[in-house]
Amino acid sequence: MTGWFGLTVASLATWRLCHLVAFEDGPFDAIALLRQKLGDRALGPLMDCPYCLSIWFAAPFAAAMTATIGDFAMLWLGISGASCLLEHLAARLRRREEP
Repeated sequence: MTGWFGLTVASLATWRLCHLVAFEDGPFDAIALLRQKLGDRALGPLMDCPYCLSIWFAAPFAAAMTATIGDFAMLWLGISGASCLLEHLAARLRRREEP
């Protein structure tokens, strides 16, 4: 997948994974158990930040879509940035729904 469609799908998939890990328990509570085991260790707090997670989840999508290091770096940050924008929008919508 390349072009705008690939970028859109990669951005949405990155946001979905970030949201799953940061805010949801996951299937069979697997994510909640992992979050609990990591606790206050180095990786524990990273699992609570969808913005931090987007950096790591965007990397494999960018790698699969590019052939050069320069393109990889730009696409990696672009996918992560799009995921951050989506999370910001989702957070605003969540705040609107609260009483």
